[in-house]
Amino acid sequence: MANSPQAKKRARQNEARFQINKARRSRIRTYLRRVEEAIASGDKDAAAAALNAAQPELMRGVTKGVFHKNTAARKMSRLSSRVKALG
Repeated sequence: MANSPQAKKRARQNEARFQINKARRSRIRTYLRRVEEAIASGDKDAAAAALNAAQPELMRGVTKGVFHKNTAARKMSRLSSRVKALG
């Protein structure tokens, strides 16, 4: 357990950041799940709309430090290629 006042403050800050990052990660996963569901249903228009909605959320996660830049780029690339492949 943290003993010094500084360590106690850091513990509080870490918990607060953890909760914020957890919510942000969950929100991004929800957007990605919507794209996956639209792809699974075979609706190209809905999939493209969901992908356009997911992209800024994913990039915001990168700027906030929740995801690595290459991870977000890889996810966007794979999803966009799958949406493009829909007939």
